[in-house]
Amino acid sequence: MQPVRWGVLGAARFAREHMAPAIHAAEGAELAALATSDPAKAEGFRAFCPTLAVHDSYEALLADPSIDAVYIPLPNHMHVEWTLKTLAAGKHVLTEKPIALKAREIDQIIAARDRTGLLAAEAYMIVHHPQWQRAKEWFEAGEIGELVHADVAFSFNLTEAGNIRNRPETGGGSLRDIGVYTFGCTRFVTGAEPVDLSARVRRENGVDVFAQVAAVMEGPRGRFTYGSMTSMRMYNRQVATFQGTKGMIRLEGGPFNANVNDLAEIELHQNGNRVIVERFPTANHYKLQVEAFCRTVREGAAYPCPLEFVRGTQAMMDRVYDVAVDI
Repeated sequence: MQPVRWGVLGAARFAREHMAPAIHAAEGAELAALATSDPAKAEGFRAFCPTLAVHDSYEALLADPSIDAVYIPLPNHMHVEWTLKTLAAGKHVLTEKPIALKAREIDQIIAARDRTGLLAAEAYMIVHHPQWQRAKEWFEAGEIGELVHADVAFSFNLTEAGNIRNRPETGGGSLRDIGVYTFGCTRFVTGAEPVDLSARVRRENGVDVFAQVAAVMEGPRGRFTYGSMTSMRMYNRQVATFQGTKGMIRLEGGPFNANVNDLAEIELHQNGNRVIVERFPTANHYKLQVEAFCRTVREGAAYPCPLEFVRGTQAMMDRVYDVAVDI
């Protein structure tokens, strides 16, 4: 079966350090082209992919008939526009999170996906990682009994004023950058949606740099309370806990940047002080994401993270912004 030939739209540092190498290494994929107006930026990509073709504009890459799929790592406010342009050009598309800034914007991407028959997806990579798949498996198997409370925290310290995460005009803010993880991971594991929600945020220069969310969630296995914290002004922290009547699932250290921030591992605590720990030192969720994408394109396999799921996370984020109280 022919590999899916990928092009990257823009020479973002994240693309150079993580996603482009993942595409290059993924089974069923071939990193074939990059679009950048600065030839010097292409050198970092050619260091690991010497055969890479370089186009001097995004339009030129989309017009390249040899490209099957496009990865978009552009700033948040450009995602919808270039996702739709990629689909209109007849290419499959994987767009960095958040794929849109409002849930209603995702509807037009879903419509374009359905109209073209192409795969369009958000690069929500954690659902492809075995630690999160295990969390979902344990939860659905009833290993922790009835879920009572879930709490998730994700923070890092980013004070660089020019960074796109600190700029309102590029769709910055802690919620849009990492709230997709704190909200989405809970929805993924439990299948639950918020029925009641409150939030407090602290803003600097028009973007939220700290957000605390409390909610009542309801899913197939009942109701539970939920709390989350995201911040771009605190020391690095990543933790997710699902606490039930008979046990607890805990992911700490590197649940969102697996084996980058810290070792990927998951713990199952049960009555009687029984603890099961599983570690995943070699799993690369970026590579696994690309391979899942390619299987869908070439074999028609169901994609693990469809846009309908992504829309649910964005709808939750929209609600947070609607009710948030400034602190």
